[in-house]
Amino acid sequence: MSANVKKSKGGPDRHPLAPWMFLAPYLVYAAVFFAYPLLYAGWLAFHQTDGPQASVFVGLGNFKFVFTDPMFYKALSNTTIYAIASICIQLPIALGLAMLLNNSNSRMKGAFRLMIFSPNLVGQIFVGVMFAVIFTPHYGLFNKGLNALIGWGLEEQWLQNPDLLLPALIIISLWMYVGYNMIYFLAGLQSVDKQLIEAAQIDGANAWQTFLHITLPQIKPIAIFVVIMSTIGSYQLFELPFALMKGQGFGPDNAALTIVGYLYDWGFNVGDLGTAAAIGWVLAVIIFTISIFQIKVTRAYDVD
Repeated sequence: MSANVKKSKGGPDRHPLAPWMFLAPYLVYAAVFFAYPLLYAGWLAFHQTDGPQASVFVGLGNFKFVFTDPMFYKALSNTTIYAIASICIQLPIALGLAMLLNNSNSRMKGAFRLMIFSPNLVGQIFVGVMFAVIFTPHYGLFNKGLNALIGWGLEEQWLQNPDLLLPALIIISLWMYVGYNMIYFLAGLQSVDKQLIEAAQIDGANAWQTFLHITLPQIKPIAIFVVIMSTIGSYQLFELPFALMKGQGFGPDNAALTIVGYLYDWGFNVGDLGTAAAIGWVLAVIIFTISIFQIKVTRAYDVD
């Protein structure tokens, strides 16, 4: 054996750079696609730009402009309403469907799961283009369905009415994401201890008491995860309203304008990447703050 190879109890010593060689691909990826864009976005946020070349240092000027621009608050209001609807409407429906499928003994249970989840398999662009046709007056499927059920809606201009455009987005998101969140809840429900449920039922607990005191505490980590991810996804909404309006703005009175849409407008239509970067940082702070608040509230509230 060569004298240059040192022996240890476990065999020859490893080369000191071996761990870094294995980490190198990830470190390069993180540096190029995460660290550099993050630092560059921080630099851009303090500059006013006219395209990628010309830039002037403006300090906090971009942030001051964002917080005094009425369009920012319009985008923030639309996005927040959408996020609240996602949590208060979409997630209860997803949990209800998950409970129905979890308690069902039907042989078609797997098929129902696939049917409910399948809308999430297609992208937001495809869904936006599809629902642009579905919400078309006169021959659109949605208006025809409303007219057949309640005798209303055939003439309704969903995508041209500022009072109906945001509800239309919420309806589309229900169709697209209820099944996605249902899968998470279903995974949580299948891990609930059935012996505890049976014991509660023997003690006389009704269905609501069993859910509140047995099921809900055990799926609480899943519920917290789904709420936070739904909130983050809602505040990142862009492709769906952009495709729904066929790339021609964000509807009458900017009724479908989101924060990311507002960022896109400044970055690509106006060409001021500095203001766009400032909007991105504001959005990051909003998402981080809301996520921390949700975690603290849900941890503080224990369901007994």
